Amino acid sequence: GFSTNLLLSKTPRRILAQTNNKTEILCELKTEHAGVYWYRWSQEKQNFEFLVFSNPFGKAIYGTNISEDKFSVPGASSRTSYSLHISNLRASDNGTYYCSISQSSQLLLGSGTQLSVVDVLPPPPKTTQAPLSKKPVRCITKSKAADKKG
Repeated sequence: GFSTNLLLSKTPRRILAQTNNKTEILCELKTEHAGVYWYRWSQEKQNFEFLVFSNPFGKAIYGTNISEDKFSVPGASSRTSYSLHISNLRASDNGTYYCSISQSSQLLLGSGTQLSVVDVLPPPPKTTQAPLSKKPVRCITKSKAADKKG
């Protein structure tokens, strides 16, 4: 059975990435484990798909029809931190990615990272630039006035 468990913590909750680019999903475990299983939940297909099992030595066991070029699992520096690299991103890679560990014949799932692949990344929200925008605005009004004279 699937269950989410406190043994697993995972960052980040959401990733927005660009088509043809690559991304990395991190899995931090609270206790040491000899490997993690990566799954993807596809909203479109409504299914759980086993992607790859990775152990600390970078040895990977891939699921059926899973491309080793697309999904790679580098060797982990510790038994509590694992990552999944996804390259050549496509819209078909959209979904929620879970790292999971096997414990007493159960699969324990992490909280999941939602990956959205878009052609163009949206600009950062304007709120961050608000304090800075006061000065340039003045410059713009001046240049408009100058245009009228010219």
